[in-house]
Amino acid sequence: MTVRLQSEPFDAGAELARLSEGRDGVGAVVTFTGLCRDRADSGAPLEALILEHYPEMAQEELERIEAEARARWPLIDSLLVHRYGRIRPGEPIVLVATLSSHRAAAFAAAEFLMDYLKTSAPFWKQEETAAGTGWVAAKEADDAAAERWSRG
Repeated sequence: MTVRLQSEPFDAGAELARLSEGRDGVGAVVTFTGLCRDRADSGAPLEALILEHYPEMAQEELERIEAEARARWPLIDSLLVHRYGRIRPGEPIVLVATLSSHRAAAFAAAEFLMDYLKTSAPFWKQEETAAGTGWVAAKEADDAAAERWSRG
């Protein structure tokens, strides 16, 4: 189980090859790679997305949520790679990979992890456009998607 924060781009294919190589019992690998869009929320062309974080806090929180995914589903392994810093359109931002014996667990765990990352991970995002920079607000649709995982 790996959680990694980094400023440099990553190669999703190479990460997946390393994660799945020589594994026994794996019947499903689910991956999600999030890319930086080319438009700001306002519709203006995006020059870059700037992600800020507190390194120790972010690492600890991502490790905690990855452990929760392992407690909820029978995962063989998982990988979370999240970038920070200045990210240009088309570059990867996040990679989530889950390995399980069966697809249902792998899909559910990957969705759970992504919903958490979109709503609760301790990253602060700014959009950089020709007009300047502005903070990215939380989105109701992301909050609604994450709500399904709440334990009541």
